[in-house]
Amino acid sequence: MSYRVGNGFDIHRLVSNRPLILGGIEVAHDKGLQGHSDGDCATHALIEALLGAAGLPDIGSLFPPDDPNIAGISSMKMLDNVYQLISERGFQIENADISVICEKPKLKPHFEKMRQTLSERLHVSYEQINFKARTAEKLGPIGEGEAIAAICTALLKL
Repeated sequence: MSYRVGNGFDIHRLVSNRPLILGGIEVAHDKGLQGHSDGDCATHALIEALLGAAGLPDIGSLFPPDDPNIAGISSMKMLDNVYQLISERGFQIENADISVICEKPKLKPHFEKMRQTLSERLHVSYEQINFKARTAEKLGPIGEGEAIAAICTALLKL
């Protein structure tokens, strides 16, 4: 048995008149994440980490932002496609650790539902998906409430 680790990062600008989708769920907030898809930066970071660990192309190669056929695509659909790709290559997810960086909203109350949603989509146990939140200490666009970012490390076994 061999193990492969990957890391992922994503950031999106907060804009008015969009729902805030993070970790596959809608989180109450006055702004949402701008993007070609639903802007779910937590799931995008997870996707990037899974793709990296499997040695596959990045999210932008698989889901090009200039492709009108996937405009507004759900990040859960993207995750389903990536899960299929890694499974076809014989990989199993050992765990994923996701950190979301934002000033608002408070995310800790939503982590249980995020973990449940993503673990079900990835056919792993709840304990194999972890979430943490950090602030940017009021620094830069994240600290000023203009964006939300996420980083993820994922471990696959073959």
